[in-house]
Amino acid sequence: MAPLTEKLDPMVRLLLQAITAAGRPPLETLPIAEARLQAAESLKPVAGTPEHVRSIEDISIPSPDGPIRARVYTPEAASPCPALAFFHGGGWVICDLDTHDVVCRAIARRAGAVVASIDYRLAPEHKFPAAVIDCYEATKWVAANAAGLGIDPARISVAGDSAGGNLATVVCLRIRDEGGPAIVSQALIYPVTDLSSFETGSYREFAEGFQLTRSRMEWFRDQYLARPEDARDLYASPLLARDLRGLPPALVITAECDPLRDEGEAYAKRLRDAGVEVASTRYAGMIHPFFSLSGALPQALQAIQQVADFVAGRAAASAC
Repeated sequence: MAPLTEKLDPMVRLLLQAITAAGRPPLETLPIAEARLQAAESLKPVAGTPEHVRSIEDISIPSPDGPIRARVYTPEAASPCPALAFFHGGGWVICDLDTHDVVCRAIARRAGAVVASIDYRLAPEHKFPAAVIDCYEATKWVAANAAGLGIDPARISVAGDSAGGNLATVVCLRIRDEGGPAIVSQALIYPVTDLSSFETGSYREFAEGFQLTRSRMEWFRDQYLARPEDARDLYASPLLARDLRGLPPALVITAECDPLRDEGEAYAKRLRDAGVEVASTRYAGMIHPFFSLSGALPQALQAIQQVADFVAGRAAASAC
C-alpha cells in the first residue's frame, strides 16, 4: 500500500492513522446494532460545527408502506425557497438523520434552500427496494406539500452521498419514468452506481486501507439486496440503465482514493453522453466519506459549498 498512500492528502493520512490507532473492529464484523452505533460515534468528533438555520423540525411523511421520518431545515431566507430532498449515505445499513445533521444544516444555510433529510428504511430489516420507495414517496410528498413547507415546487432538487447518491439517481429515474414532480437538479456525492460488479480500477487500487473497503461494500450489498440478481436492477445499479436521457442536470463529486470513484465518474460520463448537463469534480487525495468530515478536512466544507452553490444556481436558473 505504500505507493498508494502518496496520493493521500496529508491530513487524510493523519486521519487514517488515527482510525487505525483507535483499533475499532471493522463494521462488517459487528452485529447490525453495534455497527450502527460505532459508525455514529466515530463520526461525532470529525463531523464539524453545526451551522445556524432558522428552524429545524422533525416530521412524519405518510406513505403507502408506513410513515417516513424526515427532518426539515429552513434557512434564513424569504419564502418560497428552493428545496432539496437529501438522502444520507451509509451503505443503506448505517447512518441516519443525526449523522448527517451538520451536512444538511450547512447546505440549507449556504444554498438558501429548505432541506428535507429523509430517514428511509434501512437494511437488512428492510431490503431493496424499500429505501428506493421511501425516497421516491418522500420526494413526491415534499413537492405536493410545498406551500406548507415554504418552498417553490418548481425548484426542487435531490442529493445524497454514497448510498444516498445512489438513491438520488434512482429517484430521478423513477420520476422521469413515472411522471413528476419536476426535479431541477441532482447532486451526487461519490454515488454507488453499480452493485453488479466491483472490478473497476479504483476498486482494485483502493480495496483495503482507505476507510471504505471492498469487503465492507460487499457486506453492504449483501445486507441491502434480497437476491443476488437484484444487483442488475436499474433501481439498484443505475449505471446499468439503458437510457439516461431526460434526467435533470447533475453535479457528480468523487474522491480520488475511493473504491467508488470510477463508477461515479462512469455515471457522469453516461449522463453527458445522454445529453444531460453535468459538472464533475474529483477531489484529489480524498477518501470516502470525506464529505461528512468537515471537522477534520477543509475539503469537506469546499465540497459542501460546491453542492450548495450548485443547488442554488440550478434553482435560480429554473426561475428565469
